[in-house]
Amino acid sequence: MRISTLVALLAAGVAGCTVGPDYVRPTVESPSTWRIDYPTAVEVANSKWWEQFGDPVLNELVGSALRENRDVRIAAARVDQFIGALTSTRSQLYPQLGYGAEASRTRASRVGQPPLPPGADPYFSLYQASLSASWQIDLFGRVRRLSEAAQAQVYASEQAQRGVVLSLVSSVATSYIALRALDRQLEIAQATARNFGETARLFELRFKGGIVAKTDVMQINSQYQQALAAIPAFEQAIAAQENLISILLGRNPGPIARGKTIDQLVAPLIPADLPSALLQRRPDILQAEQNLVAANANVGATRALYYPSVSITGLLGSVSTAFSSLFTGPAGAGLIAAGVSGPIFTFGGIEGQVSSAEAQNRQALLFYQQTILSAFRETNDALTGSQKKIEEVALQGKRVDALREFARLSKLRFDKGVAGYLDVLVAENELFAAELASVGLLAERYTQLVNVYQAMGGGWVDIATSIAPGAQEMKKLTQ
Repeated sequence: MRISTLVALLAAGVAGCTVGPDYVRPTVESPSTWRIDYPTAVEVANSKWWEQFGDPVLNELVGSALRENRDVRIAAARVDQFIGALTSTRSQLYPQLGYGAEASRTRASRVGQPPLPPGADPYFSLYQASLSASWQIDLFGRVRRLSEAAQAQVYASEQAQRGVVLSLVSSVATSYIALRALDRQLEIAQATARNFGETARLFELRFKGGIVAKTDVMQINSQYQQALAAIPAFEQAIAAQENLISILLGRNPGPIARGKTIDQLVAPLIPADLPSALLQRRPDILQAEQNLVAANANVGATRALYYPSVSITGLLGSVSTAFSSLFTGPAGAGLIAAGVSGPIFTFGGIEGQVSSAEAQNRQALLFYQQTILSAFRETNDALTGSQKKIEEVALQGKRVDALREFARLSKLRFDKGVAGYLDVLVAENELFAAELASVGLLAERYTQLVNVYQAMGGGWVDIATSIAPGAQEMKKLTQ
């Protein structure tokens, strides 16, 4: 009892002693503004931005992906894994209780040492029952540092899950936009092919009537075949895009429902905030910081190996050769012990572990800083891209209008015999390519808007994460 009281007092006296550096968030130099200036719109950044496209089918696809996507489920299971590791690590701060029971039947040797007296029964039974307790006192904070690292790993895994959700929602939205763009391009190719086919039929009749030359017939046939050849390529791309979306939804490859056409989609508003806001909401930045917290705590855990450890062991039980007297007073047995152990010479064993932990901490710090720089770059790129794509779409629309008028006037000149069909062929081919390009640019404009939301993060990630599996797991954490 004196030993246990002494150790308990010693533990209380040094309970606040924790080896190793406490974590301090590194100072980050962030730009004051973005290169493209937008007004602050926090309420936009914290909403379900995909609903702003105004397509119920897209909304349902995003919800289905959040519920069924395999990557999200893997990330949720990984959070559970780290929660379990945290619980296991924290348990080392408390006494470990156990029990034991044993029954045996033994035959002693008559000629052993010492020999059995004549007439003694060589057979006897032995019954034992015990309760045990052991406690390794965390005098220098090694277990506390390990718990701190495990706690940070839980938070890092949660941010990794948020990152998966962010990437998934963005991927579903951009994939759906690309699908609707391909649908529209297929419609353009089919309409163009029908138009060229009708023109080819009329030219064939004119050739038979001696009105046009054979070269004109071959030119329009070549134009017609070019438009037809584009149709299978778009059909193949559509099937591949549907398969991609199916995998994102956690389904076998198959057809995907359609909602509004790409021309009917509504461009979401641009969210904006100060660059420093990224440090509080981008999952990859938060994950990198929690990994830095864990690495910092591991430095303290390894440094604590230099110091002695104190343990207390206790046992209370009964031992008897007769089961009927196992739990009587005379059968009682007990043990209490306290021990101290520590290193003297390890020939660099502990030093190597400390050096390794410190190197990992430096790596985590540099990775955290690099992640922040990449986040600033991605956000600036997305904001700039969204602005420039608006301008590009507008200019391409004017080019399509000009080419459509050029094609109309060229055909009118041909019908009046003022010009050859080559002018019409050039105009219509350029119009076909420009219409396809215009749809592609519109899809890129919407994709850039998605990239803005993905780059800036925001409260919408938490909204989406709440729909995904394992959303309540973080409530299991103890404070």
